[in-house]
This record gives sequence, C-alpha cells and structure tokens, in this order.
Amino acid sequence: MLDANIRRNESLARHTTLRIGGPAEFFLRVETRTALQQAVQWARTQHLDIFILGNGSNILVSDAGLRGLVIENHADEIQETENEKRETLSVIADSGVSLPGLANRMARRGWRGLEWGIGVPATVGAAVVTNAGAHNGAMSDTLVRAEILDAQDQVRWWLRDELHYSYRTSYLKQNANQFVVLRAELELQRDEPANCIARMNQYTEHRRRTQPTEPSVGSMFKNPPGDYAGRLIEAAGLKGTRVGNVQVSKIHANFFVNLGGATASQVMELVELVQTQVREIFEVELELEIQLVGA
Repeated sequence: MLDANIRRNESLARHTTLRIGGPAEFFLRVETRTALQQAVQWARTQHLDIFILGNGSNILVSDAGLRGLVIENHADEIQETENEKRETLSVIADSGVSLPGLANRMARRGWRGLEWGIGVPATVGAAVVTNAGAHNGAMSDTLVRAEILDAQDQVRWWLRDELHYSYRTSYLKQNANQFVVLRAELELQRDEPANCIARMNQYTEHRRRTQPTEPSVGSMFKNPPGDYAGRLIEAAGLKGTRVGNVQVSKIHANFFVNLGGATASQVMELVELVQTQVREIFEVELELEIQLVGA
C-alpha cells in the first residue's frame, strides 16, 4: 500500500541544502519512475497538494512547512543509445537522476555537453524545469525532449521548443503545479575523455575557490541583464551582512549561508534588505532565482 510508506510531519530541513524548512504534512520517498507517477496520481485522488523534491537545492521551504504530499524523487534509471557514427549519444535519464553524477559519468566516457553540471546539486528533473545552468552551459543546450505527466494524468513527450526555455526558467516552472517531469532525453557529443575531465576539473576548482561551503540554496538571485547579482550586492557593501543566523556569504555575495539554526523568515528578511539596498543604489530590481515553497 502506498500510504503505508508515507511519513507524517517529516522535517524538510534535513532534505534541503540550506538546512531550513518546516514539516511536510505527508512525505514519501520513491525509487522508480513508476512509483513517482503512481504517487502523484494517488495524491490527486486524495485532493492533496503535491511537491516534487529533488536534491533540495534552489528552494526555500517555509518555517511552517508544507501541506499535502512531498515526494522525494530518487528514480534513477538511465538508458543510452549511441548513433552509428559514434558522434552523438542519446541519454534518457529518469528525473531523479543526480545531475552531477550523470555529468561525471558521461564526461569520463568521453561525452561532452553536461560538464557544467558537475557542481550543480540538482536532479535531472529539477534541471529540466528550471533550465539549470553554469559556466555558460544550461539544460536547454542538451535537452531533446522530456516525458511529462500533466494535470489530467496524461503522459507524453514534450519537445524542447514546447518548454519555452529562457534564462533559468521554462513553461514548466511558470506552471509548476500542473506538470511532473518523469524523464528526459539528452543529446551529448563525442569528445576525448581527457578534455571532458579537464573541463569538469576546471569548473570544480572554480566553484571551490569562489563559492561557500556552508549550507546554502545556491545562487539566490538571477543575474540582471548585462550584470551580475553578486557584483551588485558586493558593490552595495552587503557582503557579510547578517540577519539572525543567515548571512550574505563573505566569499560570494549571491549566496546566503546558514550559520546554524537559521529560519526561512530570517532568509526573507535578508532578501528584502538586499533587494532594497541594490534598488536604491543601482536602480536594479533583483529577481529571486530560488523557489519559495510553502506558506
């Protein structure tokens, strides 16, 4: 029985990279694509709100937590088809597959296109929804199509152009409660493994030097056109600014870090402070990159 595996009042702080978040009314971990689809369909019959949780990055969960069912997605099947000329590889990955893990696996076998994902703590499904990216690469660069469960419980493959990708967003993100990504097909290009590994190592070293190690959500704000959110925040003199136990990182100003025991309300207070200062000094409106979840 599905409901026999559901936990009540599960703290979401332990399931997010920021280590912040109140309880989920109902919580379920799924291991397969079929189980994910069944859980979503079951929750809909129970008229429960649904939230799909991947690696827990890029989200801020309310201190009050979440009503409905939180499904932690660990579906991890991967299928590969190499073309006859051995120049490209089609990879069909379940939405719960770790993006850094997939990037590492492909690069070491000489397939390029996902190296940017080595340091992005996301699942394939979350990357498809948010158009995750780094180092001048993004999910939309390699995505061919995505298999999606819609609000009417219909499953079909959506081509990349149907997802209306732009910087860190998509049609799916803008209509988050209606669709669930089941799996995605990516196309990667043949390269020398040494070249792919070198790029991965370069990106990993860059992140090590420029990003904090304390718990964070990742980048807090989207980069405004022609500029960088971190540069603006630092130029406004806000590096190291603290509200309670959350702080603008002293290493990278577009990262807010949890110094221990921080709350979502403290994060939002710091967000508003930073947005206000940047607006007043530079007349730039910083837009959140993270997703706010819960009340």
